[in-house]
Amino acid sequence: MVPTTTKTFTLKQSAVTDVNLNLGEESSTFELSTTPIRELRADEILVKTLYLSNDPTQRSWIQKGMDPKRMYVPLVLPGQVMRSTGLGQVVKSTNKNFKVGDFVSCSLGWQEYSIVKKDGIFNKIPPSKLPLTLFIDTIGLTGLTAYFGLLDVAQLKATDTIVISAASGATGSVCVQIAKNVIGCKRVIGISGGPEKCKFVESIGADACVDYKSKTFSKDLAKAIAGDSTDEGSNYADVYFDGVGGHILDKMLTLVKPHGTIIACGAIAGYNDYSKSFIKNWAQIITNRLNVKGFIILDYAKDFSKGVKDILRWIQEGKIKVGEDTFTLIDLGKEKDGFKKIPQAWGILFSDTKGPGKLLTKL
Repeated sequence: MVPTTTKTFTLKQSAVTDVNLNLGEESSTFELSTTPIRELRADEILVKTLYLSNDPTQRSWIQKGMDPKRMYVPLVLPGQVMRSTGLGQVVKSTNKNFKVGDFVSCSLGWQEYSIVKKDGIFNKIPPSKLPLTLFIDTIGLTGLTAYFGLLDVAQLKATDTIVISAASGATGSVCVQIAKNVIGCKRVIGISGGPEKCKFVESIGADACVDYKSKTFSKDLAKAIAGDSTDEGSNYADVYFDGVGGHILDKMLTLVKPHGTIIACGAIAGYNDYSKSFIKNWAQIITNRLNVKGFIILDYAKDFSKGVKDILRWIQEGKIKVGEDTFTLIDLGKEKDGFKKIPQAWGILFSDTKGPGKLLTKL
């Protein structure tokens, strides 16, 4: 039976600093309601949400004062459905390429059911023995970000030393594996928070992982980059893949070699507090002629199929690990009133409690 209503989270008010994930308070960031489902128009599908992807970039979509002309996707404004990417199952369709029962990776709302337009559908998931979660993780936008960020944007080579921040996270963990196990980089250094996360990063291929919470972080990072080499040039990284910004980026500006490359993929350190994004070592870009490159994965949409094909092959070859220990799943379907906890599940991204890999919410 096709539903006529859906539970829906809308943005109550744009965020300035920290978001308030509690419901029913004056300062709540989100609001939960039950809304009607309109009739489908041409080339649309009605999707039942199975998994939501939790991504730091969603925080920038709800930031108060952002200039929409400088964003790569539309902002989510007060009163609008909170947007996400995710995976669901088609329950109704007016698009000839999708039928009832198909599984799709697409742009969804924080809703039980979402109407998805043609341009919001990333791909139809073929029958496979692979877990569905892979299609919004390692072979979804997460893995593709690592794939294109390293191979195309960074032009990473086997002779390079690369440092990867947020290395235990969704994109960072795939970066580590592609850099070491596929490209065969000379040294791959991860940065993460806490001994357990660093141990995970080393278990998937990093030569070393440095704990940014350590009091000796700066010293440890410089030592990890140099390794056992006594060559002066080995004291610096060829490439830095940045997913955090803030003080870690500030430090890495002093540890990338002249004419080296910094890939700007994310800036989670300042998403809830822009003052933590401030950089003191900007002059390093000038004095050492550093190449700083920003990119958005959507720029590579026409090449997604190639990336998926290559990543699948690397999984089969054992070069990229997948399994229950390579992502973090919050299963709200097992909890009473679990749907109400979608904001809290997303909020784990910005806490110390997040586990390794991609953070997914199951409904």
